[in-house]
Amino acid sequence: MLRVDLGQLRREGSVLVEARVPGEDGLWQDSGLPWDGDVDVRLTASFAGTGEVVVRGTVRGRLSQECRRCLKAVPTDFEGDLTIVFVADGEVGEHWDFYGFDTSKAVLDLSEAVREELVLAVNPYVVCDPGCRGLCAKCGADLAVTTCDCTEDEADPRWEALRALQNE
Repeated sequence: MLRVDLGQLRREGSVLVEARVPGEDGLWQDSGLPWDGDVDVRLTASFAGTGEVVVRGTVRGRLSQECRRCLKAVPTDFEGDLTIVFVADGEVGEHWDFYGFDTSKAVLDLSEAVREELVLAVNPYVVCDPGCRGLCAKCGADLAVTTCDCTEDEADPRWEALRALQNE
């Protein structure tokens, strides 16, 4: 799906890779990326002068994430730019932030690299509203909808030594 024909890349110098990856595709399995619909990928692969393959482009999609305070579903539009560099497998040890590829193969699969880059690019800390009060830590009541009768616990006595230092 997200593949570059290395023969075509050598002949033409750059190759455009466009795909619409379904949100339920196996590529996203166990990634923690809750896509709500298709993910549009538009990448351009080109050879660098030193033999690396540089892939640049954009990824767009809609995520259905949970508010970090109240756990309600939050639809989030995602649009991110990617730059991924692939080096020959023998040179990966020198370049820890690059991806390796087998120069003897005819096709370069971009899928795993795109997946990894998106896992790092997506904001995992979304909130439904900046004023969201979240859930009560004791009873779990949604504090935006109701109040609860939970009381503040007494402070843990193990913190008294630090509290005494603070009051000095």
